[in-house]
Amino acid sequence: MPYRPLFCASAKPVPIPQERKLSLRGSYYNKMQRILVINPGSTSTKIALYEAKEGEAIKNVFTRSIVHSEDELKQFSWVMEQLDYRYDCIINTLFDEGVELSSLTCVVSRGGMIPPCASGAYRVNDAMIQYMMGSKIDTHISNVGCAVAYRFEKALGIPSYIYDPVTVDELDPIARITGLPELPKVSRGHALNSHAMAHRCARDIMHKPLSECTFIVQHLGGGCSVWLFKGGRAIDMYSDDDAGFAPERCGKLQAMNLIKLCYSGKYTLSEITKKVRGNAGLRAHLGTSNAVEVEKMIESGNEHAKLVYEALAYGVAKGIGDLATAVCGKVDRIILTGGLSHSNMLTGWIKKRVEFIAPVEIMAGEFEMEALAEGALRVMRKQEMATEFSIN
Repeated sequence: MPYRPLFCASAKPVPIPQERKLSLRGSYYNKMQRILVINPGSTSTKIALYEAKEGEAIKNVFTRSIVHSEDELKQFSWVMEQLDYRYDCIINTLFDEGVELSSLTCVVSRGGMIPPCASGAYRVNDAMIQYMMGSKIDTHISNVGCAVAYRFEKALGIPSYIYDPVTVDELDPIARITGLPELPKVSRGHALNSHAMAHRCARDIMHKPLSECTFIVQHLGGGCSVWLFKGGRAIDMYSDDDAGFAPERCGKLQAMNLIKLCYSGKYTLSEITKKVRGNAGLRAHLGTSNAVEVEKMIESGNEHAKLVYEALAYGVAKGIGDLATAVCGKVDRIILTGGLSHSNMLTGWIKKRVEFIAPVEIMAGEFEMEALAEGALRVMRKQEMATEFSIN
């Protein structure tokens, strides 16, 4: 059966009497911020509710992961067709949690594939939605998150934002130059979590603003990216296309060999894309991208698994060392973050190779939901200004 939305896309869903909306909203604006966070994934949608009283730190009320089956998703040909479906799933979950929709003061989503931009908050508007609806090449599941957030804005009369989208690009001009002028380097990776950990390290460990620190932040997950922060910006970085390989990514390869493979006649464009991004790395070598399973192989005496897993750490360490040269080795901290940084085995191998550069801080886990909420809170408290999205 084709999916039928709970609410018409052109209608205001979940109507709220105006007098009730205003009376509730007034008290919350003055005393409490309640921020709905949305983070769409390929097979799930994470949502969270955060709240903060005036003058107090933000706290998590609840976090939920809504799982979407293959049967549910296969009816959609591209990500933006999932708008009604994802929105309804979130509404149902909020109802289950007993959330009074009119108590929400802001909604923030993981940002989609907007054109290269500076870090920070962007107000979702008609222009952003039109851009997402017109983008059918190089799409990302986070694109639909912008539209879902905007649906809440239209329904509830609250502001909607994205924060540190995947296209954050603040590279120095020298970092963009490659050997092919038509292929300059672009910044694309785990900007949200990496920026958040840089801010946290500056605040909690260095006790300085980020603008006065120089950090290398290595995100370790299904894909990996490494970022060099100086003067408050990520002036250089490597994604999982041009650094060491990751659990599901091939990493940098020798160009001529890749070209020959692409033109071998064995693969279509779609097949080779999935091969290098999704079916590469640990998965290609060991049949799994699950680090826990790989470490069990190693513990059982599998020497090949150990060699491949250590090679992943070896490549990561080389990427960190490479970026250190861009600032003549003057690095305050190296930060390891992301889900894979929970692995003592992996982080131990990396730390051994890079701690001569700077002290290593392990900030294990992914903090995207919290980072989105904290970014939105800074905007709501007028500590930071949001940029109005536009296409010039």
